[in-house]
Amino acid sequence: MNVGTAHSEVNPNTRVMNSRGMWLSYILGIGLLHVILLSIPFASVPVVWTLTNLIHNLCMYLLLHTVKGTPFETPDQGKARLLTHWEQMDYGVQFTASRKFLTITPIVLVHICSAITRPVLVFEEESSPKRSKFKLSQL
Repeated sequence: MNVGTAHSEVNPNTRVMNSRGMWLSYILGIGLLHVILLSIPFASVPVVWTLTNLIHNLCMYLLLHTVKGTPFETPDQGKARLLTHWEQMDYGVQFTASRKFLTITPIVLVHICSAITRPVLVFEEESSPKRSKFKLSQL
C-alpha cells in the first residue's frame, strides 16, 4: 500500500536520472569528492585524481549494477525486485540521454585522470652512440 506517495510513477527508479538538476548534482558530487580528497595533506594531485576515479567507478558499479530491487515498496507486484538500477532506468529503453550521460561521465573522468597522471617518455642518450636508453619520468 502506497500511503502518502506524491508521484504517479509505478517505480520511481525508472525516472530518477531524468529529474530536474540530477545531472548537475551528479557532477557536483564528483567535484565534492575530489575536493574532499584534495584536503588529505599527504596526497598529491595525481593520486587524488586516481582515487576520485576509483571511488567514483566503484560506487557507480555497486549502485547501478549490483544492488537489485528498489529502496521502497512499489505497486508493480515485484517486477523490479530482480532488476538492477541500470535495468530499471528509463523503463529498460537503451540509448536514452540518461544512459548516455552515465556512460560518458566515467570515460571523461578516465581521460582527465590519465592526462594528469600520465608518465612521460624521455629519450636520454648515453656516451656510447650505439646504445640509447629510455627513461620514464613523471611530469
